[in-house]
Amino acid sequence: MLVFILRRLAQSAVVVVAMSVLVFAGIFAIGNPIDVLISPEADEFERAAAIARLGLDKPMHEQFLRFVESAVGGDLGTSFVHGVPALGLVLQRFPATLELALCAMLVAVVLGIPLGLWAGLKPDSLAGRVIMTGSILGFSLPTFWVGMMLIMAFAVTLGWLPAGGRGETAGLFGVQWSFLTADGLAHLILPAVNLALFKLSLVIRLARAGTREVALQDYVKFARAKGLAPARVVGVHILKNIMIPVVTVLGLELGSVIAFSVVTESVFAWPGMGKLLIDSILQLDRPVVIAYLLVTVLLFVVINLIVDLVYSLLDPRIRLGGGRA
Repeated sequence: MLVFILRRLAQSAVVVVAMSVLVFAGIFAIGNPIDVLISPEADEFERAAAIARLGLDKPMHEQFLRFVESAVGGDLGTSFVHGVPALGLVLQRFPATLELALCAMLVAVVLGIPLGLWAGLKPDSLAGRVIMTGSILGFSLPTFWVGMMLIMAFAVTLGWLPAGGRGETAGLFGVQWSFLTADGLAHLILPAVNLALFKLSLVIRLARAGTREVALQDYVKFARAKGLAPARVVGVHILKNIMIPVVTVLGLELGSVIAFSVVTESVFAWPGMGKLLIDSILQLDRPVVIAYLLVTVLLFVVINLIVDLVYSLLDPRIRLGGGRA
């Protein structure tokens, strides 16, 4: 196990270095921040002073070496727009995005696994067909359109829930969270549901496919032949086996939900990392974009490592050192 973790950490370091080069080159190529940050009425002296202050007068390779030198010490640069450390700005928004992503995944798991089980055990029933039709809609409907419909229905027409923002927060372990207050929870429901729809459909289809496959296995038939209660057969012999692919996919999807919740955060004005990224791209705030992408890469690396460890716990036959027993 220790060897596996060390090997994965070494691989992760290589991935982070490669991504830092790609990210820096990519963000360097998309435009000149000076065109956005400096007033068109500024004279040549003011323009040159601003370029020198931001370090943009150096060639790309010199800027990259300065970036690497600072990054080794934990400094990913200072935001051109906000004038504060870019990494701190991203991490400041991280709890809002993490909270939204975890709530969305919770909705997807709590609803998706039972619905997928039901659709797999009773595929020809009316409920099973309705569930699968709903999952197709969840895959097909654009996230931004669903978000606007949710706002129109529950915020504008019915007035039950707020249309946007994060609402009132409360502190826990030094971090502000919305779900700890009634107002924050009300603000959280619509964006979490909107973000969960696609993942909910994915979980339903994974659980249904797994159930259909596992239910035909000999050990399940034998368990039923022994007279075990249907709930025990499903809970012990079917559910545990279908959870392996579900956990693997959900782990990877959690990273994508956190990293790419941009659309939902924009529609609901949720003050998370996704909205910060959009604002920073529009303003060509290079340090913030780079910090966001590197944090995202690290996030994926950590989540993949956790998924591998959970995977081994669900299926002890798998040796993390390599191969199957």
